[in-house]
Amino acid sequence: MSVPVMKAARWYAAKDIRVEDAPIPSTGSKQVKIEVQYAGICGSDLHEYAHGPMLIPADVPYPLNGHIGVTTLGHEFSGVVTEVGKEVRQVKVGDRVVVEPLFRNPESPFIVTGEYNLSEPLGFVGLTSNGGFAKFVVVEDYMVHPIPDSMSFEQGALVEPAAVAVYAVKSSGLKLGQSCVIFGAGPIGLLCVQAAIAAGAATVIVVDVAEKRLEKALEIGATQVINGKEKDVSAQVKQLTAGGADIYIDAAGVQATYDAGIASLKNGGTALLVALFGKPVTTNAFDQVVREITIKGTIAYRNIFPEVIQLIHTGRMPVEKLVTARIELENIVEEGFEALLNNPTQVKILVKIAK
Repeated sequence: MSVPVMKAARWYAAKDIRVEDAPIPSTGSKQVKIEVQYAGICGSDLHEYAHGPMLIPADVPYPLNGHIGVTTLGHEFSGVVTEVGKEVRQVKVGDRVVVEPLFRNPESPFIVTGEYNLSEPLGFVGLTSNGGFAKFVVVEDYMVHPIPDSMSFEQGALVEPAAVAVYAVKSSGLKLGQSCVIFGAGPIGLLCVQAAIAAGAATVIVVDVAEKRLEKALEIGATQVINGKEKDVSAQVKQLTAGGADIYIDAAGVQATYDAGIASLKNGGTALLVALFGKPVTTNAFDQVVREITIKGTIAYRNIFPEVIQLIHTGRMPVEKLVTARIELENIVEEGFEALLNNPTQVKILVKIAK
């Protein structure tokens, strides 16, 4: 008896992603099967393609599900429910949904407190399980969120990265009328711009070295942009904010942006680190003590998807403005991963899955 198959973009090793036939997954009692419509390529997908394995369990199985080795990527996606397990109650077949792809360890004490993004081991659909770069995907029931009928599947595919940005901005403590400087104008940095504006920031400054991305930042509402190649970036920020920004958000994740960001803050300001720093950074702890600088990191999101869905649905976060290309699954390597690595004008690329 032949096994039903589907096309999927599967990671084998760094620079080795193959679009090939894969078995259509079966659905467990507390799981939901989704027919994927659109899926976005994330920076973490790009890191796995360029330098992986990073989060993909290549040698030791992921403890929560036993997944190991070859992996269908993709954790930013929207679709339609086609099957539900016998214990699933919150969604039904035919529902239009998005997925919050963060695994939760039921034995973690952080589950009880609602801080499930801090439970270990860290894992995501499309990294520690098969993901959304395929016609069908099976996920845990707690991951699934319905979206309004009037919300497009393209917007739905951007809910997950938007949640990263909204959670970061909320965690920073940004208040109405305050100033914010964001280092890095990739997808997360630009979504942080939209989230900061939605939160009521009066001044949103964006720093990046790519002019096209700075143009995009202005297009979506940044009040000022600075090319990171210029001298005295922090001095420029202080001049634009009358002495220093209230909030600095790092969506780039390198020593240079960290140093400039801390220097851009007013005394008593807050640094929010949302980037996944590839290397350790050195820090001047004395300076941070005498200036009363708060430094905080965030991982993913928690308890925020419904709010993010509404921000997008009501137009408060016009995330579709970040989409720079729409491609077919069979072209995902050249027109997706390679384009993002080599073309700085690309911001967010969506993969059309449904035929």
